Amino acid sequence: MSITAARFRELLGYEDRGVARISKDIEERHDYVVEHLRLRIGNEDVRGILTRPANVEGRLPAILYGHSHGGGYAIGARELLDGRDYLVSPLGPVFARAGYVTLCVDMPVFGERATTTESFAAKALLWHGECLFGQMLSDHGAALTYLAGRPDVDAGRIGAFGMSMGCVLSYWLAAIDRRIAAVAHLCCFADFRTMIELGAHDGHGIYLTVPGLLREADGGSIAALVAPRPQLICVGEADHLSPPAAVARAMSELRPAYAAVPDRLEFLSEPGVGHQETPAMRAAVLDFFARRLG
Repeated sequence: MSITAARFRELLGYEDRGVARISKDIEERHDYVVEHLRLRIGNEDVRGILTRPANVEGRLPAILYGHSHGGGYAIGARELLDGRDYLVSPLGPVFARAGYVTLCVDMPVFGERATTTESFAAKALLWHGECLFGQMLSDHGAALTYLAGRPDVDAGRIGAFGMSMGCVLSYWLAAIDRRIAAVAHLCCFADFRTMIELGAHDGHGIYLTVPGLLREADGGSIAALVAPRPQLICVGEADHLSPPAAVARAMSELRPAYAAVPDRLEFLSEPGVGHQETPAMRAAVLDFFARRLG
């Protein structure tokens, strides 16, 4: 099973959206800086939160951060600063101290955009043959455009990172947008056909339903579009949202895409670990970006 990036964009209903900064408020936090942004993405005003080193000289590597779901609709981009109970700690300060400019924006129905429910928004789009995740990815791509255009960012050294919903946001956007030089994603890489066979698909929100996708692609073949760019995948073997059988099938479809450059595909699978980031995953992510974006 294989798919082109152009066809994948079509199935998602992906749109190349314009983006402009409306406002910026700077908050200095000792050894790093937080920028509270207001971005105009398409026809909407969207909150963005950005962290960066305190003393910026020249252009720095950057990370586009996809926030997770976890039922925390009110959180959204605040995850970058506040973390979640399944993260080791908030990553915004960590990435800033490591020398990265990192941006996270509220996805539709999350954060300041939680003015309607996921179910309401997703069902309205599905009736028209569209999907909420396509809308999310379009906004995520616009955030990438803003990030790449900043004077303190090296547009050739932008990575993507995410956990859970953010995992899928990150590797799916990397699949269709080659501006992402490297991607690291945690705890949501799997074969969806296998998930359906196991009944595990029902643990995921309706936001992720893409009409007709599984006739043409799945997790492994989508991630294959990232090749030959570096990709780090971290999973927990006790994660009910990404069962081992579904991960194994996805990996079997992905590995051939990296046959010529096997060192660019990195995989960490931890026994006994559920749907959560671990210290080992954190260390792997930081090492990965240091090597791939350095």
